[in-house]
Parts: sequence; C-alpha cells; structure tokens
Amino acid sequence: MQFNWKDKLKTILVHSTDSTLLQLIRYTFVGGLAFVVDFGLLYILTEYIHLHYLVSATVSFIAGLIVNYIISTSWVFNKKTIKNKRLEFFIFFLIGLAGLGFNNIFLWLFTDYFAIYYLISKILTTIIVYFWNFFARKYILFNKDVEDKESLAE
Repeated sequence: MQFNWKDKLKTILVHSTDSTLLQLIRYTFVGGLAFVVDFGLLYILTEYIHLHYLVSATVSFIAGLIVNYIISTSWVFNKKTIKNKRLEFFIFFLIGLAGLGFNNIFLWLFTDYFAIYYLISKILTTIIVYFWNFFARKYILFNKDVEDKESLAE
C-alpha cells in the first residue's frame, strides 16, 4: 500500500478529528495567526500610539482571542461540549481572561523584573499561555468525553 500525501493532508487540514495531536497541530497554526494579530497590535499600540505596554498587551490579547475563537470553533475543535454559542463564547472568553491574566503577569515579570525587552517578553509569555489556552479549551469546552457522558445520560 502506497502512502497518499493528498489523503493525509486532507486528514490534517480538512476532516474533523478527535485526535489531540492533530488538534494541537491545528491549534498551533491558529495560535500563530492570533499571535501575529496580538504581537503586531502590541507593537503598533506601544510604539506608535504610545500606550503603556501592559495596556497595549491587554487590547492586543483580546484581538488575538477573538481571532482564535472564530477559527478554533470552526476548524480545530469539532466536538462541542456546550451547544449554546453565547455560553460557549462566554466560557471561551473566561479561559482567555485567565490567559490574559497570565499574559500580563508574565509580561510584567519578564519585562520589569528581569529587564527583558517587552517584545521578547511577549514571545516568552506567549509560549506559556499557549499551553494553558489549548488544554483548558480542549478539556473544558471541547471535551468529547463530556459529550459522550451526556449522550449516555439521555
């Protein structure tokens, strides 16, 4: 049997999946897009609008969160634990709010305490917050096991 790259790419990029590894790959791509929005806006707001870097970080993080939500819910996670879209977004936002707290704490710590340039601090912070966001969203919002248990209870 010959390896078919086209089918493999469809599996990775198109088909819905419960595979944590494939979801992590997709989430990394989505996170990269959200990071470009977040990082770019952080730079623009800080360097050109002259906002304090933590204010800029808050605004830019929220913009990245919105990008992340839109793409994650339509492409990364195909199993919905919560059927109500407003409630789903609210919980997604709460997880993101915790991520924002981690973002600002680590950004402040790296920048003010360790005297690392704020954009380098942002990259380090993003790595930490990325894992929080992925696993919290996967296991709280998009957990197949929760959906299966709800189906059994009906």
